[in-house]
Amino acid sequence: MSDMKEKFDQVTNTKDTTASFDKGDIEKNKNISILAYLSWLVIIPLLTAKESPFARYHCNQGLVLAIAEIAASVVLGLLGMIPKVGWIFGILNGLLWILCVVLAILGIVNAANGKAKELPLVGGVRILK
Repeated sequence: MSDMKEKFDQVTNTKDTTASFDKGDIEKNKNISILAYLSWLVIIPLLTAKESPFARYHCNQGLVLAIAEIAASVVLGLLGMIPKVGWIFGILNGLLWILCVVLAILGIVNAANGKAKELPLVGGVRILK
């Protein structure tokens, strides 16, 4: 069990830039930043907290996650149409969905706790400045 926790800690040990954000901005916008990880609801903090670097950070994370999920689902969905082996890609698509839910939960927890910590796998990608 502790081996599994160690592996989880290794995967989630990503870059934490919380110290570079204003504490007042974090406190004011951490609740709205949670919405950035709920698919298309990312538009709400993008529009309502556009001047907040903390909210924009989480909007970027949520947007990258959503784009990666959509792109991978489309590819896996198309590959799922291949006769005789398509079912494998269907299973992979289901696993992808679970992974994206886990990453979204990590992002929500980080935003709720006032942390600016990159998500594993997709956190290093920047779309929004």
